[in-house]
Amino acid sequence: MAVYSMTGYASAQLGTPEGDSDSRKRATFASRLGLEIRSVNSRFLDLVIRLPDEARECDAELRELLTRQLKRGKVELRLWVESQDAAAIAEPAPALIQRLNAVQDNILAWLPQARPLSVADVLRLAAAAPRLEPQMTQHVLPLAAQALQALLAAREREGGRLASSMRERVALLHALVKKALPLVPQLMELQRNRFLERWQEAMAPGQVAPEAMQDRAMTEAAAYAIRIDVAEELTRLKAHLDEVDRLLNKGGEIGKRLEFLIQELQREANTLGSKSGSLELTGIGVDMKVLIEQLREQVQNIE
Repeated sequence: MAVYSMTGYASAQLGTPEGDSDSRKRATFASRLGLEIRSVNSRFLDLVIRLPDEARECDAELRELLTRQLKRGKVELRLWVESQDAAAIAEPAPALIQRLNAVQDNILAWLPQARPLSVADVLRLAAAAPRLEPQMTQHVLPLAAQALQALLAAREREGGRLASSMRERVALLHALVKKALPLVPQLMELQRNRFLERWQEAMAPGQVAPEAMQDRAMTEAAAYAIRIDVAEELTRLKAHLDEVDRLLNKGGEIGKRLEFLIQELQREANTLGSKSGSLELTGIGVDMKVLIEQLREQVQNIE
């Protein structure tokens, strides 16, 4: 199954080669119907549907259509209507002119300093808002279904690019874990030797039996070595990275699971950095944090 991004855009129109191949329908309607869908990342599915008043009856069916196919993201669907010939000058109907004149008289009675309407103003108002013809309402859902399929295809393409980029960073993290593992026994032995040296220097000769001093030093050194042992963190890092790989190969609705795994990766990398006892291991921890942060930014866009 594919990996889907939550980011995408698609549009469709009725009466255009992209929207409807039947050229006879172009002449059927005086207006052109268009629909666009925009999608960005969000923790949950957030739908915003903007429709002309004449198409409000389609709201519930459009929401059902979107919720069947989309699980996460802030999605905005907008339906718009425009004249087939945008360059043509629409002649205002006499009733509209009378209405504009009456409204103007009412406004001038209250605001005598207001500027009267010009011919250009009347033409602009007459052509400002084409209305959705009743026969066009039946095409809203098919048009939305077409735009939705284009949106899903766009989200799949973007998701594929995100998954590919994430796999590259996961591979780099695996390499860092592999590089850090041989350093663990060396670090523990080094810290034990350092602790033993400091212990022997601190103990005044003759005050404590040599055998007791040696046993106490080894006990304290072992306890300190346990505190700085990062083998467990590296093991968990590898397990989380394996799970990220599995989810990316599985696809589908994996965004929330990936977000949880990224949090766990950040936790283990922070612990690794705080327990690090060598510059080399510290450098590895810093590189891990950079890669994990890049993964976190990419996961935020995955459905």
